[in-house]
Amino acid sequence: MVGVSDRYQLHRADDRPDTRTEWLESRHSFSFGDNYDPANTHHGTLMVHNDEIVAAQQGFDSHPHRDMEIITWVLSGSLVHQDSMDHSGVIFPGLAQRMSAGTGIRHSERNDTWRADATTGTEPVHFVQMWVLPDESGIEPGYDQLDISDQLATGGLVTVASGMPAYDSAIRIANKDAAFHVARLPAGRSATLPDLPWGHVFVASGTARLEGTGADLRTGDAVRITGGGGEKLTAITDAEILIWEMHKKLGG
Repeated sequence: MVGVSDRYQLHRADDRPDTRTEWLESRHSFSFGDNYDPANTHHGTLMVHNDEIVAAQQGFDSHPHRDMEIITWVLSGSLVHQDSMDHSGVIFPGLAQRMSAGTGIRHSERNDTWRADATTGTEPVHFVQMWVLPDESGIEPGYDQLDISDQLATGGLVTVASGMPAYDSAIRIANKDAAFHVARLPAGRSATLPDLPWGHVFVASGTARLEGTGADLRTGDAVRITGGGGEKLTAITDAEILIWEMHKKLGG
C-alpha cells in the first residue's frame, strides 16, 4: 500500500495477498480465507474484492453464503452459476450478475461446458467477485442478471448495480448507500468519478491515470478513496475500470 494522501491509498497489484492451487489463482484486495490481516478487512461496506482466474473444467463446488450482496463480474471466458434457488446459467463479459445471500443460499461457480454449448469451459475464466454488506440481515435470498454490453460499448461510466434511489442501475442490490460502476474507456477517453465518501477504483485491464494520485494505474492496481469525488479518470491505453461508490462505512 502506498499512502498517496489521506484521501487516496494506492494498492499495487503485486502487493495483494494471493491464494494459489492447481486450478485457481486468486488475488485478494482485502482479508480473505487464510490471508487474514486485521488492518485490511474492508473499505466502506466493501468486504471482499477477489480477482480470480479459474482453469477450464474446474471451479468452486456448492458452498453456502448468508447476509451478503455478491456481485460477479467476468472479464474473459465464462462462468457457470447454479444455486439452491434453481437459478442457473452462464456469466460472460458484459453480463451484470447479483446474488443476495440473505437468510442463506448455496451456489457453485465453475468453468464448465454449459449444456450444449461446447464453446464454454474450454479456456480459463477471469472474473472479479465483490461482496458488500446489505442494509439489514435476514432478507430473502435473491438473484438477478442482465446483459449490458450495449451500454458498456458507449465508453462512459455505466452503473451496473446499486441500491441508491438516484441510480437507475441494471440490477439492484440491498444496500441503499452503494453503487457499482464500470467504464470501458478507449485510450485517451476520460470519465468523471461520482461523489465518493468511500470509493474503490480498480483497474481490471489496461492503464489509466486518476487525478489527485499522481500515479499511473496498471492492471490489478486499486485506489481506495475517502472523502473524494469529481476526479477525472483517464485511460492511457484501452482500459476497463471497476468503481465502487459508497456513502456509508462499516459501523457508520
